Amino acid sequence: MSLRDEIEKAVSVIRERCNLEPQIGIVLGTGLGGLAKEIEAEAVIPYDEIPGFPESTVETHAGRFIMGTLSGKKVAAMEGRFHYYEGYTIKQITFPIRVIKFLGCNVLMISNAAGGLNQDFSAGDIMLINDHINLLCDNPLIGQNDNKIGPRFPDMSEPYSRELIEIAEKVALEEKIMLKKGVYAAMTGPSLETAAEYRFLRIIGADAIGMSTVPEDIVAVHMGMKVLGLSVITDECFPDALKPVDIDKIIKTAAEAEPLLTKLMKRIVECC
Repeated sequence: MSLRDEIEKAVSVIRERCNLEPQIGIVLGTGLGGLAKEIEAEAVIPYDEIPGFPESTVETHAGRFIMGTLSGKKVAAMEGRFHYYEGYTIKQITFPIRVIKFLGCNVLMISNAAGGLNQDFSAGDIMLINDHINLLCDNPLIGQNDNKIGPRFPDMSEPYSRELIEIAEKVALEEKIMLKKGVYAAMTGPSLETAAEYRFLRIIGADAIGMSTVPEDIVAVHMGMKVLGLSVITDECFPDALKPVDIDKIIKTAAEAEPLLTKLMKRIVECC
């Protein structure tokens, strides 16, 4: 079965549950599922009921696909995502983004929890992603390309939409929400990085680090979508003052930042 056939099969199953035509796709990362509660849902579909969707194995990811309305806009939202470290291929990880595009979305909003590398960042900050570094040692576009889905060699000079970044900054100013801006680096995980690796990442220009987002962005750009990326900085990864990581504390920090991120994303959706 071709990629297009697989996508259309998944879209068909979703359409059987809901005829809504979404405009905006949303991916909710670790500890950031609160926005899902704000969506006036017309359909909530477990991932295991959609052909081609992997199973979410991360505890903080609900694993549900939501179709509904948010801030007056029709949306398709992923309540939880997939990661390379879960053992899935890079194409499996990004398959839901393909489906979101084929459902009608031309905008994709991605959120994640990330470690802060920039010493101007603190735990709890929200960072607008303005560029990324792919250190996953893989790319979702490797292999046969369907030119009807996207070009063989997509341009990545604007991986995160400048237009959407401007909207986010305007909304943040109006809502008095402090936003940082920076470069996100994607690593495979699940082990966290050493002090030497954090030092290397700073040298090459990374401001925050995580284990997601980049593959989703590449696939979205390949299909002509505009992408907005937002990271909640959950811990400080400063190599000269490195402490053992407390995963429960990271999840707690993400949860504490969630209301602010939810407020921000709702307003951005309204303005898109």
